Amino acid sequence: MENISLNSNTTIFALATAMGRGAVAIMRLSGPLTYSILHRMCHQVPQPRFASVRKLWKIQEGQKELLDEALLLWFPGPNSYTGEDSAELHLHAGPAVVDAVAEVLVSYGAIPAQAGEFTKRAFLNGRIDLLQAEGIADLVEAETQAQRKQALEQTEGGLSDLYHGWAKQLREVLAFQEALIDFPDEDLPQEIEENVKRIIVDLHSEMIDHLNDQGRGERLRKGLTFAIVGPPNAGKSSLLNYLADRDAAIVTEQAGTTRDVIEVRVVLGDVPVTLVDTAGLRETEDEIEKEGIKRAYKIAQNADYVMCLMDAADKNDCPELSCDLLVRTKIDLNVSRETLLSQSDKTVLISVKSGEGMDKFKSLLIQKTKELISRQGPPPLTRVRHRLGITECVQHLQKAQEMEWAELRGEELRLAMQSLGRLTGAVGVEDLLDTIFGQFCIGK
Repeated sequence: MENISLNSNTTIFALATAMGRGAVAIMRLSGPLTYSILHRMCHQVPQPRFASVRKLWKIQEGQKELLDEALLLWFPGPNSYTGEDSAELHLHAGPAVVDAVAEVLVSYGAIPAQAGEFTKRAFLNGRIDLLQAEGIADLVEAETQAQRKQALEQTEGGLSDLYHGWAKQLREVLAFQEALIDFPDEDLPQEIEENVKRIIVDLHSEMIDHLNDQGRGERLRKGLTFAIVGPPNAGKSSLLNYLADRDAAIVTEQAGTTRDVIEVRVVLGDVPVTLVDTAGLRETEDEIEKEGIKRAYKIAQNADYVMCLMDAADKNDCPELSCDLLVRTKIDLNVSRETLLSQSDKTVLISVKSGEGMDKFKSLLIQKTKELISRQGPPPLTRVRHRLGITECVQHLQKAQEMEWAELRGEELRLAMQSLGRLTGAVGVEDLLDTIFGQFCIGK
């Protein structure tokens, strides 16, 4: 990793638990003053990595004031989360206690931490790389078990190992390439250049396969979007309320009730899904409804899965829209059996009111969520930053294959290595750090 400036002279602190009433509030410290602050507050610092109960004191102008009786943990650097001397104070969670301790920490030389500063210091001190840091951020934000597993895999270095492996191969092939450049007149074995070209082709192919994952990792991290579209009074809002298990949208007999986009977050098959109810698709002179219909088409274009709802008695198809599933609704009403039997295999028949077909329909949605995020093989890309970096690397490898001159091929290989290095944080990431670590909460 390139040398990136870090003000290691500062000692930071932050609350690592949520503000508010509770049993315990955990205050974290990191930096060179950590030990001296602990010693001043409790007189006897616990053994490293052993939890011990201590009284915490405020000493000012010869006066001693008891702040709290807390559980302390002391982590000498470099064997700590941040790589620096660190500590945790497990306080009673009353706001007055937390405020009093924070005030004393400031008076003893510590300063409040910025968002993500503990993890940023862990990265800058070589405890984790940038991909692992992003995995930690995803782990904190995980809503479902599937998201937790994916984030934990990245935190444990799954994606890092893959990219470091590619970087190692690039270094080796670049070394051979440099030999071809530096010793052109030597009787080097012919197979050296052949091996260089073969490894470049193999790496290019592996990275292309990595990119062609249909965005599964990104979809799972952010959650899927399922759009509910169709003409007015097809039962879109009723279906949304059923899947959300609450009255999220207004349902009336009057056509055009929904004019704007209504979003509801649910979990289907251990995957977070945003269900989007849209305005009914029809010709209208109402300017507000026109805007709602325009938004409905835009939502459908960008959604991961589009359900078009049509009344079972309506013999038309979903209007001017590419749908993944046609849902015929209101089959509890006076709909002929001939009409129902004439539906294609890609059509689902349901009645929200009677419940007929709803179990099958929900099972189908759960199956679809699993298909959209399922994967085999290496860890998936989880962020746009990763996709752009690997795409850039692929482009340089493609150019390297096209170069006949060894010098130009070597330059493209160096540029490919830099692209990988920026992903892990090994090179050129100074301008990214505030953006990445700004996503963290205070205290992490």
